[in-house]
Amino acid sequence: MEFRIERSALTDAVSWAARVLPVRSPVPVLGGLLLETGGGGGPLRISGLDYEASARIDVDAGVARPGKVLVMGRRLLDICKVLPEGPVECAVEGSRFTVSGDGARFGLSVLPLDDYPALPPLPRVRGAVDAGLFAAAVAEVAVAAGRDDTLPVLTGIRLGLDGDTMTLAATDRYRFAVRTLPWKATAPDEAADVIVSARRLTEIARSLGRSGLVSLALDAGSAGFEHAGTRTTVRLLDGRLPRHEKLFAMADPAVAVVDRVRLTEAVRRVSVVADGDSPVQMAFSRADASVTLRAGYEDDVASQRLPAALEGAEELTVAFNPGYLADALASFTEPSLRLLLLGAGQRAMITDVAGTDVHRHLLMSVKPQLV
Repeated sequence: MEFRIERSALTDAVSWAARVLPVRSPVPVLGGLLLETGGGGGPLRISGLDYEASARIDVDAGVARPGKVLVMGRRLLDICKVLPEGPVECAVEGSRFTVSGDGARFGLSVLPLDDYPALPPLPRVRGAVDAGLFAAAVAEVAVAAGRDDTLPVLTGIRLGLDGDTMTLAATDRYRFAVRTLPWKATAPDEAADVIVSARRLTEIARSLGRSGLVSLALDAGSAGFEHAGTRTTVRLLDGRLPRHEKLFAMADPAVAVVDRVRLTEAVRRVSVVADGDSPVQMAFSRADASVTLRAGYEDDVASQRLPAALEGAEELTVAFNPGYLADALASFTEPSLRLLLLGAGQRAMITDVAGTDVHRHLLMSVKPQLV
């Protein structure tokens, strides 16, 4: 095996494939990356996998001698990061894989190919979605996913397919984020409802380009994503998230409209005096067309007043966990937001000012404290 490639292209490809490698594994070969080249000047293919996910990427390279080799992936990535800029020569020389460029030369021991498991196949393709739109949608709901591995299903993102609509949803029981987006189904009459690890799906979404279409593949146990020479598979999580339809139905809420950037800055500002998870209080006044944010207690307090339009009530005071509220606000990009409010200690929903229900984030308010 022997090939020539630009250092930046090799580094990007190795970094992309190495995302799925386990930090520690009782099976040493799972720390390896498989490099393959074919005849006729074909691309360099780099693959990696663990028990939950796999990644494969094809990148242009000048192939002098076809072959394949398995080397420690993170060590190869470390080498790529310190290589001089410019072309890199790579070759298998006996039991060593060599990497050299501009006078620098590295050698890596070769791992046994016979012990390396086969890369899982891509499941059946169900359709395609815009890469940039999908990446943004995943980021918007992932903030609500749980972090407690003792409840695996709550660490996932629901991926629902129904006709030409894709639904992404996540909850940790204290908040619930939902995002819908259009997609192109190969068979619009086929529905699907699966759970994908939020951490894995976030990694996949971040690795996608911001243009083009991502092919989505699904079977009973895994999901696959293919885009611009890259292919990733990830094992599905068992279980189902609670349905959000009834939870999101709010009868006769008060509705407040607030500037998103100013509200985000105010939450960050007053949260400085909020010890632990002590809440940020929001007091809305219809007569003053304002909302006053307060946090802290006794002598350590902070407050800020902002313009806000309120309909459905003359006055209303609610309070939220400052971290949860900040995460929710950061997941939106619209200039103004609607807050649907039922009162202290009850559900509250944040959505765009047009009320399109494309992106919704539900939070449980807590009882305000005296400040």
